[in-house]
Amino acid sequence: MSGELINMGDLAGHVSDGSEYHVPQFMGHLPELPTICGVQITRFMLVELVVAVLMIAIFFPLAAKIKSGKPVRGRFWNLAEVFLLYLRDEVMTPAIGKKDVGRFAPFLWTLFFFILFCNLAGLIPWFGASPTGALATTSVLAASTFVVLVGSGMKKFGVVGFWLGQVPSMELPFALAVVLKPMIFVIEVVGLFIKHVVLAVRLLANMFAGHLVLAVLLGFIAGTADYLALWVGVTVGSVAMSVALSLLELFVAFLQAYIFMFLASIFIGMAQHQH
Repeated sequence: MSGELINMGDLAGHVSDGSEYHVPQFMGHLPELPTICGVQITRFMLVELVVAVLMIAIFFPLAAKIKSGKPVRGRFWNLAEVFLLYLRDEVMTPAIGKKDVGRFAPFLWTLFFFILFCNLAGLIPWFGASPTGALATTSVLAASTFVVLVGSGMKKFGVVGFWLGQVPSMELPFALAVVLKPMIFVIEVVGLFIKHVVLAVRLLANMFAGHLVLAVLLGFIAGTADYLALWVGVTVGSVAMSVALSLLELFVAFLQAYIFMFLASIFIGMAQHQH
């Protein structure tokens, strides 16, 4: 991009999924990721695999320590336990209820830490961006929440009972109920789908936009490389702004994981405690 205007398409390519990693020229060119059984392996797939392995490496030993009945010792393990207990007691329980929270806590914990680790991966150089900046990833997360919500609701109330329960209990004259209740049913069902679509899109938009802005700021450095006097000023300003924005992105990584899990808890709680 030296001496050229910043190409937004090129920058977007650096923060979206792909089959190769963009690294500095002095590191050479990394080979393109392979295709396995007709499926092209991408950067985000590898990042998600690393995140999954990391979660197993952390939480399986922690679960074993807790199951043993002995106090969890060590700063790292205590910190992990504090996160788990806070999310369960302060977020999930008020939304779902003490009686049912135990059934959904493992799923919601998994959601939170998977999203968090994927978000944080986007701050590591040469990863390009976080997998949560791709619609495919956020859609699967939202769809998983939808399946858990609907499946648990139908298990508790029955298939017919769950869907009819989307309509609030109202004492209406028969003639009015015949007209209003079908309309409310359609609105509630459509709203149920829209909630989960929004759940996917808002996470995608927040993560992709932040990494794109970072790429644009750093792109100014390459764009002014042919003009030394201008390049020095732009470099200092771009690096300073990128550091500040990275710190904000660190906060956003935690915030977006929390919000996704918080909304998922509310949606599941609404399914478990109908109108």
